[in-house]
Amino acid sequence: MKIAVVGTGYVGLVVGACLAENGNDVVCVDRDVAKIATLDAGRMPIYEPGLEEMVRRNHAEERLRFTTDLSAAVRASDIVFIAVGTPQGEDGSADLQHVLGVARDIGRAIDGYTVVVDKSTVPVGTAQQVRVAIAAETAEPFSVVSNPEFLKQGAAIDDFMKPDRVVVGTEPGDGRAAGVMGELYAPFTRTGAPIIMMDTASAELTKYAANSMLAARISFMNEIATVCELVGADVDQVRKAMGADRRIGASFLFPGVGYGGSCFPKDVKALLRASSDMGYECRILMAVEAVNEQQKARLVCKMQAHFTDLAGRTIALWGLAFKPRTDDMREAPAIAIVERLLALGARVRAYDPEATGTARQIFGDRITLCEKSYDALVDAEALVIVTEWNEFREPDFKKMRQLLRSPVVFDGRNLYSPEHMRALGFTYFSIGR
Repeated sequence: MKIAVVGTGYVGLVVGACLAENGNDVVCVDRDVAKIATLDAGRMPIYEPGLEEMVRRNHAEERLRFTTDLSAAVRASDIVFIAVGTPQGEDGSADLQHVLGVARDIGRAIDGYTVVVDKSTVPVGTAQQVRVAIAAETAEPFSVVSNPEFLKQGAAIDDFMKPDRVVVGTEPGDGRAAGVMGELYAPFTRTGAPIIMMDTASAELTKYAANSMLAARISFMNEIATVCELVGADVDQVRKAMGADRRIGASFLFPGVGYGGSCFPKDVKALLRASSDMGYECRILMAVEAVNEQQKARLVCKMQAHFTDLAGRTIALWGLAFKPRTDDMREAPAIAIVERLLALGARVRAYDPEATGTARQIFGDRITLCEKSYDALVDAEALVIVTEWNEFREPDFKKMRQLLRSPVVFDGRNLYSPEHMRALGFTYFSIGR
């Protein structure tokens, strides 16, 4: 199939590369001339495992191209994905100006039947707005489809190539668009993953509902972890017993320092705003959001209780990205933790395997960013673990003790056994244990 993907951000680039990997002729479009030049040179604007190799391979095979010419890309394509940003407004709503601007540009460019696919995360009713925007610019036949993405950063390639399910929203009776999308995704669902066809409003809501449910599980477990600390229980044991219940399952039951990233915080806020606009308050989601903000402060509260005064103390921090296997720091708990430590007068030495460049843009020279994990420990009075990168799971504990000024660890991801850490001579704090 001939496909255009408008937007070369995280979603657009992954979608374009994965569709090209299955033999489609894909052109990715972006107005950013510098970004297109970077991609043409085989360099990635984001970090995602496996993406660079896939992009370079398909670019070399001429199945994947990059351009700033949206009109030419649309005219050469049967399917056009809209994968531009939907930034969050101050009220929590999704800003659709980029989506609708691209829709108008598509309308001016199409010269025959085209399936236009909303891939961006958008509120209910966006497909109808896109349809109106395109129709105002053309008399050519077209369909508008909602096809939300369910890509986990750090595992996006696998998520797209081997999806749990594919959600496709079309207008009732639009069998032509449903057929096109079914053909497009058939190679990705040969192992039995369903292609779930529905109306566009249901497809749009599905993305928000799914992410909000996962966010709710995280906040719920963080509340249970707090209760465990109060009553002397072990959240790890509670979590394992809960996860063994087939009605619940084990995923997203790990307590920590709260969720972050580009999806959960934004999608929870957007669903709260959308429901409020319709005259309904989602009280559970309000609590989910409140608990998450509270959880980001818990490690600092533990530090204050231990040290009393953090002013002048040097604190080491491992992990800045909101999750492992990405350099994304959007809404990362590390930001709230570092800002609070700085406000209390502490000095911060931090390390992350991939997010150092991103952190430098956020913090400037207010913290020391280290090239190696153990460098962050030099002269620090405590280590704070914020992101559960694999390389932090089996460190050299003897070296850690030698480098730290005092052997104190605040583990926001419960990576280590409390008994083992005490036996090694560490003062150890974790979540819910």
